[in-house]
Amino acid sequence: MTHPLYNRIEEELAQLAENDNLRVLPSAVFGHGYVVDVHGGHSTESMLNLSSNDYLSIASDKELETLFLESLGDDEPLMSASSSRLLTGESKAYRELEALLSSLYGGRAAIVFSSGYHLNSGVLPAISDADTLIVSDKLVHASIIDGIRLSGAAHKRYRHNDYNHLEHILSTSAGEYKSVIVVTESIFSMDGDRCDLGILTDMRRRYPNMMLYIDEAHGVGAYGPGGLGVVQESGLLDQVDLLVGTMGKALGSTGAYLICHDVVKRYLVNRARPFIFTTALPPVSLLWSRFVMERLAGMTDRRERLASVSARLRQGLESLGHHTPSQSHIIPLIVGQSRKSVELARRLREGGFYLLPIRPPTVPEGMSRIRISLTATVTDSQCDRLLECIDKGMRE
Repeated sequence: MTHPLYNRIEEELAQLAENDNLRVLPSAVFGHGYVVDVHGGHSTESMLNLSSNDYLSIASDKELETLFLESLGDDEPLMSASSSRLLTGESKAYRELEALLSSLYGGRAAIVFSSGYHLNSGVLPAISDADTLIVSDKLVHASIIDGIRLSGAAHKRYRHNDYNHLEHILSTSAGEYKSVIVVTESIFSMDGDRCDLGILTDMRRRYPNMMLYIDEAHGVGAYGPGGLGVVQESGLLDQVDLLVGTMGKALGSTGAYLICHDVVKRYLVNRARPFIFTTALPPVSLLWSRFVMERLAGMTDRRERLASVSARLRQGLESLGHHTPSQSHIIPLIVGQSRKSVELARRLREGGFYLLPIRPPTVPEGMSRIRISLTATVTDSQCDRLLECIDKGMRE
């Protein structure tokens, strides 16, 4: 007899398929900036990859990778940590990377987690208690939402980038709690728009019990004179209490880090469950992250190129009559229904662009889209050809 659990799961999968929201793992082979789609064991033509988070094209930089491999020594194991950081996984590579991050961020403490998801789902539960109110932007990432749910703290959401709504929440509720943590992203992962750090830091000054938690997952690398993100670009590094950066996107590596007060770092080592109960990252990944971070300030040309091609695509979409909320290198083309987004993504792949549909539950019903993630190596001619394919695909 089939177990009721299996029956329920099959029914839910069938419903997802009927609504064009069923996901399957891609069969593609991902290389240096390009994708080869594989069907039935046979490779098709390669496509320009515009679905990665390799914003500075570091992960696809073969020359940089070669330089790194040539720099490796043999003074410690490279490929595995074999245990958590609190056991035997605390390598010299961790200490050196955190020391570098601390120096880049003005001497504040830095703590590295195994992933951005681990960080966001672990920090808020660790530092919150019953006397804490968390106030989050409605569109924060799923990892932050999960962290808030696990925290047990009181929680209120403000409408996306609606600071009048946030002000109302703070003015009516902040006084009821010992601590208030306002949580947002610097660049939002689905719309590509930005928070207003000036308004947020002004609120922080006016509400003494407020702390500011900024997730820079999509800002680190791409913005700021040293590539440290939107907060650095705004000159407000000393105004953000908890700053999250990731190595797994623009930096082309893996892992994530929190910049914070030293007392917070020491507390997280003792209380953040995803930190305590996770096998440490392999030293080779940490060494690669440090190798990239040491060169990040010198990658101004990549940041400028990314900004240029992003502006070109945003302007091109507007000229075609497609409004986009984007203020960054993440540019959504919102098409509405899931079926329409699936079909447009297929047409764009036929045109040589590896783009995937973003559908519920990642975005709300009726807001399915093609999410274009630009990189520093996309040329103007590729951008223009993409616009032609979008125009044709939307009209057909």
